[in-house]
Amino acid sequence: MRSRNPVFSRRGFSRDNGYAGFNTAPQAGGPAVATQGNPYAQQPTGNPYAQQPTGNPYAQNPYAQNPYAPQDLQHGAPPQAPATTGRMTIDDVVLRTATTLGVLIVTAALSWALLPVDDANISRSYGIGIGAALIGMVLAFVQSFKRKASPALILTYAAFEGVFLGVVSNIVDNRIADGAAMQAVIGTMAVFAGVLIAYKAGWIRVNRRFYGFVMAAALGFILLMTVNLLFAVFGGGDGLGFRSGALGVVFGIIGIILGACFLALDFKQVEDGVAYGAPREEAWLAAFGLTLTLVWIYLEFLRLISILSSND
Repeated sequence: MRSRNPVFSRRGFSRDNGYAGFNTAPQAGGPAVATQGNPYAQQPTGNPYAQQPTGNPYAQNPYAQNPYAPQDLQHGAPPQAPATTGRMTIDDVVLRTATTLGVLIVTAALSWALLPVDDANISRSYGIGIGAALIGMVLAFVQSFKRKASPALILTYAAFEGVFLGVVSNIVDNRIADGAAMQAVIGTMAVFAGVLIAYKAGWIRVNRRFYGFVMAAALGFILLMTVNLLFAVFGGGDGLGFRSGALGVVFGIIGIILGACFLALDFKQVEDGVAYGAPREEAWLAAFGLTLTLVWIYLEFLRLISILSSND
């Protein structure tokens, strides 16, 4: 069951049977990645290579039961290359993610330049930033509950999220820790590159157990931070102290690690979407998930840098 929370939501492409096919069983003699539960899969018919003799070292060939390959049943010809028209590709995901992040970066830069954070204007700018963050959160929830991707909704979310990030980054950079924004950007890029390399090298194995652990840890983390925020709002000070001092550093590192785990889930989502032949519009969902995760990691880095600078 996938979460409806826009932070937790990592929408797998076998929606009816669990996240990214984790709850489905592979077919006998079929590929290691299950296709039974894949809403885009067609049942393979007449594949002369589908049944391999016992003892054949190539019996587990992942292409042996390719449900997308057109078959020439009349002449018994081997399967042709799968058609890719209208199907999601890595290039689609890269393009839409770049578009979404581009909108976010442009609005962040504009809000940084147009919303000053000096003593005379910080209250107004901060209020605009918080308002943009709330709108972005609502839009993220709406997209999370929609069954289909809405490019306009996703780009609008990115625009409002960019306004918030521009304001909060400007405040931290100019009033708390000089250069914090650039350090947070570099840290986010480093985590992204590191997780991508580890995922492609097979050092990170995303399966149902991994997914369950990450979701449970993220739920506990967010509940704890929410309680801390409520104590801070109604009790004053730093609440329970989970976002300041030594505890703040520890929870900041935990937040970054959780973000890295979310990235692995995002990469699994993209990989399964391409493998299952998901419709091209699903690339927007992948871009949406990646953007949410990168924003999470950036904010955790920004908070961690702020805590470390304030402790100097």
